[in-house]
Amino acid sequence: MTVETHQADDITAEVDSWLTSEFASLLPAADITAIVRSARSDLEGQIVPEAMGEMLHRLARFRVLRTLERS
Repeated sequence: MTVETHQADDITAEVDSWLTSEFASLLPAADITAIVRSARSDLEGQIVPEAMGEMLHRLARFRVLRTLERS
């Protein structure tokens, strides 16, 4: 495990926690976690590591909102 991987894991957990708190009454936590992990996977290698936190939060939040619109 590299430092970047460890930091990305911490960021992923933090974003998951924020979004789960924000949308807990609207979407199961497992669904939010899956969305966050998918967003992280899509972003890895596509952006500079320093931008991961903000970009992951934005992308995952957008995807959560889109999921809610569809339901």
